[in-house]
Amino acid sequence: MATFLYARVSTTEQTLHHQRTQAEASGFTFDHVIADHGVSGVTVKMRDRPEGKRLFDMLRAGDTLVVRWIDRLGRNYEDVTDTIREFMRRGVTVRTIINGMVFDGQTKDPMAAAVRDALIGFMAAMGQAQAEATKEAQRAGIAAAKAKVVEGVPAYRGRKPSFSGLHVKQVRELEAKGMGVSEIARTTGLSRQTVYRIKEDPAGAETALATWNLMGEPAV
Repeated sequence: MATFLYARVSTTEQTLHHQRTQAEASGFTFDHVIADHGVSGVTVKMRDRPEGKRLFDMLRAGDTLVVRWIDRLGRNYEDVTDTIREFMRRGVTVRTIINGMVFDGQTKDPMAAAVRDALIGFMAAMGQAQAEATKEAQRAGIAAAKAKVVEGVPAYRGRKPSFSGLHVKQVRELEAKGMGVSEIARTTGLSRQTVYRIKEDPAGAETALATWNLMGEPAV
């Protein structure tokens, strides 16, 4: 029986170090630490993440999976609930650092199982709702900032892209050839997080380049 820590690091504030330190402060020790970096919990299913797939392959009956909170597994209701139920069917116990929740498939009492499943569904739905609310707030804030013009130049342009128009074209071509994210990153010299960003929203990537007048310019 082994204990795993799974961390999904989607922003600079959600570091692996922070999630591991918080887990250890709560009394957990680990045989394996597995982390996906720069992966959206909304659009990329657990099984489709490089390390998420490896976690599925490694977990065995009697193992314990520790996550900071359910949203580290993802922010898509169906994917998160399916993932937890699959782990429980395998005999894996899922534990959260925040709130100390424990989910397993040991109970045979139908009422207890119903309460457990309802709680899983509620937490998964909350994670998706929070992600959608955050995205909507960001869209509203960006729209408001774009509406403000300072000396004829939009006040908001977002972060300067670390990629070029050529990079966007390369990513789309390599993806069409069936190449994985890690291989695309090595081929183009981009980070995996940047590759994911371009894959998920190529139109947005091109818009960012156009906003900074970087279409066709080399990356910096």
